[in-house]
Amino acid sequence: MSDTKEKILLTALRLFARDGYEAVSVSAIAGELGMTKGALYKHYKNKRDIFDHIVARMFQVDAERSRQYEVPEEQFDRSPSAYEQVTMENIRRFTLAQFVFWTEDEFASDFRKMLTLEQYRSAEMAELYSSCLVAGPVAYMEDIFREMLNKGALRAADPKQLALEFFAPLYLLINMWDQAKDRIALAAMLDDHIARFIQLNAAKDRKEKP
Repeated sequence: MSDTKEKILLTALRLFARDGYEAVSVSAIAGELGMTKGALYKHYKNKRDIFDHIVARMFQVDAERSRQYEVPEEQFDRSPSAYEQVTMENIRRFTLAQFVFWTEDEFASDFRKMLTLEQYRSAEMAELYSSCLVAGPVAYMEDIFREMLNKGALRAADPKQLALEFFAPLYLLINMWDQAKDRIALAAMLDDHIARFIQLNAAKDRKEKP
């Protein structure tokens, strides 16, 4: 991606996060960059094209991070065998990385803010918000925990309930981040939550170090 195309993408997302997707025009994006609309159209067909590239970038980065932390990239029905290999250590490392990503990475943080603003204005944005930050992660963790239960790595429990108990603090802490005065404490709280979750739910003979 050229430097100019990248600058357009990042600037547009920053404006979407501040003002909302619907409120930002191509003229506003071009003006923020000090270029004409015609010059911008040489790189993107329209505002929707910019948005689609933003979403594609998010999915690409998410897949790369999944590979890095050795957790499944795809949904269970597309790659069930990948879910059989996950350990609590994989989950711990991935969850901490997700927290840093959604709070400290400028691209991801702006994407989250944009979806938070737009979820009440657009059914499409609401679905994307849920898929990325709410129902999607819970369903993902439910599939992981179900497979861990099947192989005896966790104590007997309802995998959906485990997913809710595990993910809810992460979601809450992400949403507390922007206004938090002590952000280091939030990260420590998440680390403590994961450690306690493992201690309470790991099978006695399979308990892993947090």
